[in-house]
Amino acid sequence: MFSLPQQSVAAPGSDIQAPSHSSTLPSDVIYVDEDAATLEFLLRLVCGQAIPKLDSYDVVEPLLYAAEKYDMPGPLSIVRALITTPSFVADPLRLYTLCCRYGWYEEAQTASTLTLTMNLHVPSHRATLLKLSSVSLLNLYELHHSRKDNLRTRLNETPFVNDATEASCSNCGAIVMYHTWRELKYVIITEMDVRPMGDTILEKGLDDWPAAKACWEAKCQKCDRVLYDKRETLKAIKQCMDKLPNKIELVDASEERRSLSPRK
Repeated sequence: MFSLPQQSVAAPGSDIQAPSHSSTLPSDVIYVDEDAATLEFLLRLVCGQAIPKLDSYDVVEPLLYAAEKYDMPGPLSIVRALITTPSFVADPLRLYTLCCRYGWYEEAQTASTLTLTMNLHVPSHRATLLKLSSVSLLNLYELHHSRKDNLRTRLNETPFVNDATEASCSNCGAIVMYHTWRELKYVIITEMDVRPMGDTILEKGLDDWPAAKACWEAKCQKCDRVLYDKRETLKAIKQCMDKLPNKIELVDASEERRSLSPRK
């Protein structure tokens, strides 16, 4: 920014040009792409003045772009220190995109966890997702998908009833058709597709869903015993969900750069 040639005039009796401070000459104008507010914030950060209020993406995104453009690591590090404050985590997908853009992978992991409350397939998220590199986008989709897929697998393993095998009542030994459990599993997996965090399943769904109520009320037709222990089943489901992956894997910097490079 400040390396542009300065206007100058010749000193008396000399061929050497010296900077001109004459009021009769027009002032030098340095043309930049940034608006006044962005430049003011940027210069305040590099000059050790009071830090401006950095509490929105509309403020920090142009600031980060300018800091990168002019090779100013100081402002970048200051914004990074503030990026996980409430003002920014309120929009986790935008936070994830920003952190991936600048290589802040620990913060990107935190943001990826926060995105688990979101459905990435909602059309309104498309514009933000398009800003991600292929590596960052695939990592995020893999995290969301793996939680659903891993839970589906676990719900068909011990101590749960497996759909592929015939089951019997633990009290009288009669053959039992566990259709209510199959229906509940379907609802659980469907909810994980919409909200991979799974909090709505544990906090409300397993109590209020019609499929859940039908499952807890199901009884053996021969001995009239309740088929499912609700308390133990809820405990087992929670244990499964606690073991699910909850953040993206750290991205190798070289791999990220390759994904951002134009194809030949």
